[in-house]
Amino acid sequence: MQGGNENMPDAIDSNLIEKIENLRNALHRHNYRYYVLDDPEVSDAEYDRMMQALIQLERTYPELASPDSPSARVGAPPLDKFDTISHTIPMLSLDNGFSDEDIIDFDERVRRFLKTDETILYTAEPKMDGVAVELVYEKGRLRTASTRGDGITGEVITANVKTIESVPLVMQPEAQSAIPSVLEIRGEVFIGIEAFKKLNQERIGQDLAPFANPRNAAAGSLRQLDSKITAQRPLEIFFYGVGIVEDVIFESHWSMLQTLKSLGFRINPLIRPRVEIHEVLDYYKVLREKRHELHYDIDGMVIKVDRISLQRQLGATSRSPRWAIAYKFAAVQETTLLEKIEVQVGRTGVLTPVAHLKPVNVGGVRVSRATLHNEDEIEKKDIRIGDKVLVQRAGDVIPEVVKVFASSRDGSERKFQMPKTCPICGSPVIRMEGEAATRCINTSCSAQVKERIKHFASKGAFDIDGLGDKLVDQLVEEDVLQSYADLFKLDEETLANLERMGPKSAHNLINAIESSKTIAFARFLYALGIRHVGEHVAALLANCFNSIDDLIRCSREDLEGIEGIGPTVAESIVGFVAQEENLKTIKRILESGVQIEVGAPRIAGALDGKAFVLTGTLTSFTRRQAKEMIEAAGGKVSGSVSRNTDFVVAGASPGSKLDKAKDLGAEIIDETTFKKMIGV
Repeated sequence: MQGGNENMPDAIDSNLIEKIENLRNALHRHNYRYYVLDDPEVSDAEYDRMMQALIQLERTYPELASPDSPSARVGAPPLDKFDTISHTIPMLSLDNGFSDEDIIDFDERVRRFLKTDETILYTAEPKMDGVAVELVYEKGRLRTASTRGDGITGEVITANVKTIESVPLVMQPEAQSAIPSVLEIRGEVFIGIEAFKKLNQERIGQDLAPFANPRNAAAGSLRQLDSKITAQRPLEIFFYGVGIVEDVIFESHWSMLQTLKSLGFRINPLIRPRVEIHEVLDYYKVLREKRHELHYDIDGMVIKVDRISLQRQLGATSRSPRWAIAYKFAAVQETTLLEKIEVQVGRTGVLTPVAHLKPVNVGGVRVSRATLHNEDEIEKKDIRIGDKVLVQRAGDVIPEVVKVFASSRDGSERKFQMPKTCPICGSPVIRMEGEAATRCINTSCSAQVKERIKHFASKGAFDIDGLGDKLVDQLVEEDVLQSYADLFKLDEETLANLERMGPKSAHNLINAIESSKTIAFARFLYALGIRHVGEHVAALLANCFNSIDDLIRCSREDLEGIEGIGPTVAESIVGFVAQEENLKTIKRILESGVQIEVGAPRIAGALDGKAFVLTGTLTSFTRRQAKEMIEAAGGKVSGSVSRNTDFVVAGASPGSKLDKAKDLGAEIIDETTFKKMIGV
C-alpha cells in the first residue's frame, strides 16, 4: 500500500515520485518497527537523515504534498477553534469496582444476564490515566481524530494527533490483506512520568506554570490550537478498542487487539488475555505492585468480556457497557488541614504561594506542603488558611490542593492576599497585564540570586557536583556570592572556613568548579537563566549560532526566524542581552576561563544504532557526560537491559543490570574499552 498522494501530477518525473513514495513508506515502516514491535531496523541518526531528505523533497515539490506523509507530524497551521464531530458509536464511561467483591459481583451479573453457568473468559488491561481519543481510518489512512468529549460528541484534533510519533498515519503495507475499508479505533493518549518531569522543568525554566499532573499535561497538549506546540510535547498512545469496523470480523477482544497490532497500532504489552475471574483478581494484585515501576501512570485495571458475540448480547446501559468494568486502585488523595500559606520567590522573581499542611500520608508518601501555583488559582478554588482540604499526589508529581471542604468552615478561616512587597527583600512587587504571576522587581533580591546560582550549577547547566542548595544559601547570605559569575572566584581557603565544610570538601568543590569550565554551548545558554529559555530552546539557539557574540548581536527578527522560537521567547532573549549588567556577567564568566564548545564534531558513525546501558560508578566522567558522548556518536542509552542492548558499560560496583546483561548475552565492557570506542 502506498502512503502518498493518489493524484500525482503527470509533469513530474516518475523516478522522483517513486523516490518520495519509497521514503514515505520506509519511514512509516520504521515507525511501526520502533513503536509497535520495539525492534528498529535503523539507527535514530539514519531515520533523521531519511526524514530530512523527505522534507527537503516535499518543500522543493509542494505539489507532491500528502496529508499521510510522515513529515505531517511537525504540525499544521494554527486553528481559530476546534470543530466538533459525533462518534458513530458512543464512547461510554465504565462502571467502577473498588474491591474483589465488586469484581466477583460483576462476573455473576454477566453470567446471570447471559443465563449461563459456564466460565467466562476476560481480557485484563492496565487502565491508563490518560486522555481517550478516537481515530478514524479510511482505506488504511488516518482521516480524522477526535477527543472523547461527552461520549457522544468530541472535538476534532486531527492535526494534533498526527504529531504523536506512535500514531500510524498509514497502516502497514505487510498487513494490506487485513486492512478494513473503515476503522474507528480508540486509544489513550498519555505522557510518561520522566517525560512529564522534564516537561515541567522546561516550563519552569521558561517561567511558565508547571502542569499539575501528566494527565492534565496530555489533555492540555491535545487541545492546543497550534499543533506545532503539541508536536513539542512528549505524547504517547496505547490503543485498546474499536468503534465501527468494515470488512473485518473479530471473534474476540484479544484477536481484535492482535489484528490492530499487525496493522501498526501500539498495544499495551501488559494486557493479559483470556483469563478466568480468579486470574483477573490475581493479576490485579500484580499490576498494583508493578504500577510504580512503569514509565507511565495507571489507576487500575479494565476487565472486558473477551468474546465479541457475548459483548453484543450483554449490550450497554445508557451510560456504560455491561461487558466491561474498571477495577480502580485505591485513591492517592487524602484530607488534611491547610495551616498556613508561605510565599516563595523564584530566580525570575515570581512569587509562588505554597500551602503548609498538617502532615498526611498520600500514596505512601508523607506530604506536608503543596503548591498553590498562583493568586488566580487560590481565588478560583477559594482556598483559605485554616481550610480542610483534599490533597492529591500522582506518581512523583508535586502534591497539590484539589479542593476545599467549604461546608467544614467554622468562620476562623482567613483569605489569602498576595503581599505588596517581596517577602525576602521588601521591594515592590508587580503583576503585568495578561500574566498570572506576581514578581519582585529587584534583580538583586537574595532569593532570586540564590535560585539563579542553583540553576546555573544544576545538572542541565554547569553541573557542579557538591554545590548543594544549603551551601548556596550560606554563600549568598554571607555575601560571598552576589552572582553566579562569582562561583569561579571561589578559593579553598574561603570555603574551608565555612560552617560544615572543611579542607577536603572545599578542595573537592573547587575541583568540580574547575571541571565544569568546559561546557557545551546549549548548556551554557540554559545556565544563564534567560526567561523562557529552557533546555529545548537553548539547544535550538546553539544549533543556529556559532558563538555567544553572534547571539548577542542578533535581532528579534533573526530569532523569530528560527523554527520553534516565537515572539515571546525572542523578546526575552533580546531583552536579556540588551542589559549591560548581563553582558558584564557573561564577560566575567568567560574571563574566568570558561570554554564554550560550539558545534562539537560528531564521531561520524562510530556508534550508530548501538544501544548502551550504564551501570556502576564511572571514574573518568559522570553518567550524564557518558550519555552525551554516546548520543553524539550516534548511539542510544537506555536505563534497563533488554535483548536490544548491544553494550553494557560496567563501572565500579555494578548493580543487578550486570547480571541481567550476562543472562541476555549482551556484551559487557569496562570503562577503558568504552573510552577507546568513543575516542577519548
